[in-house]
Amino acid sequence: MVYKLKVYKLPQGTPQARGKAMVNILPLDEGENITTVMALPEDESSWDSLFVMFATATGSVRRNRLSDFTDVRANGKIAMKMDKDDHLVRVRVFEEQGNVFLATRNGKCVRFPVTDVRVFSGRTSTGVRGISLTKGDEVIAMSGLKHVKAEVAVRDDYLRSVNAGRRLSGGDYTDREEDESRDKGLADRLRETQFVEMADAEEYILTVTADGMGKRTSAYDYRISKRGGKGIDSIDLKRKEKSLTTVVAIIPVIQTDELVMVSDGGQIIRMPVDGISFTGRTARGVTLFRVSDGERVVSVSRIRDVEQVDEYSDEPTKGPDDSSVESKSTREGVVNEK
Repeated sequence: MVYKLKVYKLPQGTPQARGKAMVNILPLDEGENITTVMALPEDESSWDSLFVMFATATGSVRRNRLSDFTDVRANGKIAMKMDKDDHLVRVRVFEEQGNVFLATRNGKCVRFPVTDVRVFSGRTSTGVRGISLTKGDEVIAMSGLKHVKAEVAVRDDYLRSVNAGRRLSGGDYTDREEDESRDKGLADRLRETQFVEMADAEEYILTVTADGMGKRTSAYDYRISKRGGKGIDSIDLKRKEKSLTTVVAIIPVIQTDELVMVSDGGQIIRMPVDGISFTGRTARGVTLFRVSDGERVVSVSRIRDVEQVDEYSDEPTKGPDDSSVESKSTREGVVNEK
């Protein structure tokens, strides 16, 4: 059986759009519920050059022009079809030059160009394969990343240089002069023009597991590939004397973000992102939340306090003159445990 996904549109400034009085506002059918809320750019004249990407739990993705949803009636508009055992994970606006990042509960991920997904002209068909899943796995997150043109070998060299710089800033090289000399040589490369440009465009991905482990990793560590593959590891989920854990959140972060994590035992913790260690893509990270035996992290929210927020992007932006404006907080919540 195939189900239809519907889209509703609320004008900016209405109580409904501000998240108030959501009960009995939208004419939902029996069994239908709201799965995601997305802010849209006010200037509808720009919508024809922007794309809306849908991602489902079974790994399907679909791309439409945002202008396809300019005229949305009060009773909603059909956006796509999906199978009965599938559900929507996230909807997000992309520019054509961006990258799509999909991540699964069992620690797999894939990164591919937006243009790998063709633009659908209709709204009543299913999407295409974004990532191939193993039995029991499902997509839990979709994010947008910048497309940076750099060969794999260059990205690897950049990451080695960055790691060398971190070791130099906090390492003890007593009786290890050769290691110090090597790291200095690597870190000196960060002054090269290409590496400076890469540093300016660098993004970071935070991964949190159900047993409270987590890490920050450079987005350069997640190579760009074709859509539809099995993906690569996003984190090490193996544990000694314990069953395999799962990923509960994987989201882009910046240095000034904060996290709020909640366990199924009712415990809550808040922490700054800049205190979380940087590790490689396949590392398991460090303990962020010490949960009791049998307790699991079930919710992770990213809190961001920035000068101005591009509300249909994952990244903060400055004003046109980079001047200070009133600060505001944004929160991205992830509740991935059933």
